[in-house]
Amino acid sequence: MTVSYQTFPNWTKLNERFSSALHSTARAWRLAVDRRLKHLGLSQTTWLAITIAAKATEPLSQTELAHRLGIEGATMVATIDRLVKAGLVVREPLETDRRVKRVVLTGAGNSLYDAVKAEADIFRNTLLANVDKEKLQIVTEVLEQLQAIAESSS
Repeated sequence: MTVSYQTFPNWTKLNERFSSALHSTARAWRLAVDRRLKHLGLSQTTWLAITIAAKATEPLSQTELAHRLGIEGATMVATIDRLVKAGLVVREPLETDRRVKRVVLTGAGNSLYDAVKAEADIFRNTLLANVDKEKLQIVTEVLEQLQAIAESSS
């Protein structure tokens, strides 16, 4: 059954409510994790960059990392400069195109990621502890579907 504005009288209001809740929840989630990570001396962009680099199946280029973070290339360069200076990442040229620099976590960067992940896991487990697991499964599937649709439409 396809749900549309005709079969659901308050469709527009629900769409707006959902969009607002999605945006506000994602922002609140990032800010809460950010507060938990302040003692590590990391900005939101820094810990997100480290997390994305650590989770990647292969080293990402600076451009790919900027795209995944949703930031401009110049901002990414400055962030990576700070991470390099802190000894958390290195830039490695791509063998097939030396103009492309891939971002690779160092041992210190991987250790920091472990600390970030531990804090984030505690926060996530605490936040989701009282959420109905079946509802969590459904909303997760809906969000993954929306992400796929959004990414394929761009």
